[in-house]
Amino acid sequence: MKVTDVQIRKAIGEGKLKAYATITFDDCFVLHNVKLIEGEKGIFVAMPSRKTKTGVYKDIAHPITPEFRLSLQDNILAAYNTCAGD
Repeated sequence: MKVTDVQIRKAIGEGKLKAYATITFDDCFVLHNVKLIEGEKGIFVAMPSRKTKTGVYKDIAHPITPEFRLSLQDNILAAYNTCAGD
C-alpha cells in the first residue's frame, strides 16, 4: 500500500495541535483527521481516535507494522514540513 497524497490543514490557535492530515492510499482509500501534535521531542503523528465511555481514547485506524507506521509518519511529516512556512 502506497501513500499517493497527503493534504495538511493547519490548526490555528489550538494549543499543541498543529495540523490535521488527510492521507490517500493507492489513489483509492482516504484516511481523515490524522493529527500532528507538538510534543516534548517535536511534532508527532496521532492516528484518528474516539473517546470511549470510560474516557479513554482508542485509535479508530492505525498501522499494524512498525515499518508501515514509520513510512506513513515520514510521508505526513514531510508534507507538514513543506507547508510549515505557509
